[in-house]
Amino acid sequence: MKPLVSLEGVSKRFGSSPSLAARLAGLLGERRPPSAVQAVTEVDLAIAAGEVVGLVGESGCGKSTLARLAAGLHAPSRGRVLRDGRDLAGSSAAERRAAALSVQMIFQDATASLNPRLRVLDIVGEAPVAHGLVAARDKRAYVADQLARVSLGADAMARYPHQFSGGQRARIGIARALAVKPRMLVCDESVAALDVSIQAQVLNLFLELRRDLGLTYLFVSHDLGVIAHVASRVAVMYLGRLVEVAPAETLFCAPAHPYTISLLAQTPKLVPGKRRFQALPGEPPSPLAPPPGCPFHPRCPAAIAVCRTELPLRRSVGPEHEVACHRDRGELGTGDRTA
Repeated sequence: MKPLVSLEGVSKRFGSSPSLAARLAGLLGERRPPSAVQAVTEVDLAIAAGEVVGLVGESGCGKSTLARLAAGLHAPSRGRVLRDGRDLAGSSAAERRAAALSVQMIFQDATASLNPRLRVLDIVGEAPVAHGLVAARDKRAYVADQLARVSLGADAMARYPHQFSGGQRARIGIARALAVKPRMLVCDESVAALDVSIQAQVLNLFLELRRDLGLTYLFVSHDLGVIAHVASRVAVMYLGRLVEVAPAETLFCAPAHPYTISLLAQTPKLVPGKRRFQALPGEPPSPLAPPPGCPFHPRCPAAIAVCRTELPLRRSVGPEHEVACHRDRGELGTGDRTA
């Protein structure tokens, strides 16, 4: 399938250039800690039309930044973001606007992402009217249709966000995104703040919308159970880099990267008997000063000498299964969890 969104060698660096005083101090030999954070480093990821890609990893690993790059909310420091195989950097304003509308983002905190001064009628209806997708006189009927799609009644149009529950606010955020007729939704921890029962309802809504509208998803979550429920392919991120990408069934049954194996080993399971939680040793390195070589080697139980000096490149270890690790799968004990 042709990729709808492609990230090619994408990196994102946050920070400002050093001041004149800081540069002079550096010339005089004063050492200062780095002021720039490398949030995402050289990521390659293609998302095909109709696909659901899950993005997992620890807090602070760069998942949200990568999601915003895919949605076009951040411009990459290096690399390219392609839509339908085209780099929009040199495109016309109309083409860039159409591309921006085609990929919409649903944020983690539905309360903060909804304007508290606007009624739902304007929250959902403002963008489609502004972009000429619907006439102003038809806005009320159009918004009612979008709310019905997410199982909210037309009476919600006259109310403000604070008058809804958390699950209802999440549905309003989804309706707002759908109102501009996107082809892809980028969901950044969109159900993390909801109760478990409400999470299930919203996840099922996402799956229904995919079936009915042919939507593509990039689904960001730290909850592996959520990703297992919705994703067809999973990308695992650590310290700004993708360390493993595989079909969901392959990744959950036979992970290959030591970090993925460790994550899945600590997933809660509904099985009898005691289990002792064993956290990964050490702390995630700081993105201000990432370690040389493999970023995971300070915590990796399978690290070897080359891991400390050379960065592993992603390589194929099976059908559509790529892993960034110096060791072969046989040396890692395969990580097969099917037994």
